[in-house]
Amino acid sequence: MAVSALRPQDKVTNVVREAGRMFAVGLESVHVLLRRPWPVEEFLNQCWFLMRVTTLPVILISIPFGMVISLQVGSFLRNLGSEAHLGAAMVLAVVREEAPVATALLIAGVGGSAMCADLGSRRIRDEIDAMQVLGIDVIQRVVMPRIVAATFVAVLLDSVVSIAGIAGGWYFAVPVQHGTTSSYFASFNELSQLLDLVMALTKSAIFGFVAGTVACYKGFFVRGGPKGVGDAVNQAVVVTFVVLFFLNFVLTSIYFNFVPQKF
Repeated sequence: MAVSALRPQDKVTNVVREAGRMFAVGLESVHVLLRRPWPVEEFLNQCWFLMRVTTLPVILISIPFGMVISLQVGSFLRNLGSEAHLGAAMVLAVVREEAPVATALLIAGVGGSAMCADLGSRRIRDEIDAMQVLGIDVIQRVVMPRIVAATFVAVLLDSVVSIAGIAGGWYFAVPVQHGTTSSYFASFNELSQLLDLVMALTKSAIFGFVAGTVACYKGFFVRGGPKGVGDAVNQAVVVTFVVLFFLNFVLTSIYFNFVPQKF
């Protein structure tokens, strides 16, 4: 009875311990960010890998999303006689909300899982232990470039997602729903403002940092051989998704509370 009564407490303790170690990995990566020599080659390789595996999927996700938003919002605005404001609604939906989240999900689901599997494989092959024995700072050489690359690529992809989503919305607003291109683009600044773009890029950077940190942490501390690597990849993706959606709510709430809106 006593043992079973402690199990929920043990689970909470393990969750807190995991969160603390994960935060420590991210903090240590920031700490060694400016330490020389800087692993430029590893950083560029990770950036190229992330962009190669995420650019096309994120575009294919963003275009249909923009079409759906344009179709639903356009029908609603047409009933209100305000279809000229569709462009403004698209900017708010795509640039401020959809672009950072879609970017982070692709970074975590495609790039993060690959980074986790790579580090996990190195761990079970004792490569990381060998580097530590040789006195190499593994966080600086292996982990930090991946986290920085995920952050950097997330910001770049945010712009790609925004353009693709707005282009998809234009297709349904103009050729399909017989709107005009001038009215679609002219209404962009009716509800949006420059701080919306700044907030979207900030969220993308934070989401990319979190996705990279979770993936690297899970891969760095993997245990249990090949099965442990597979479990770590699954855990990294699930944990990242949960954390990102929670962070998105928190950051959006803070933004609405401190930044005056046009509507």
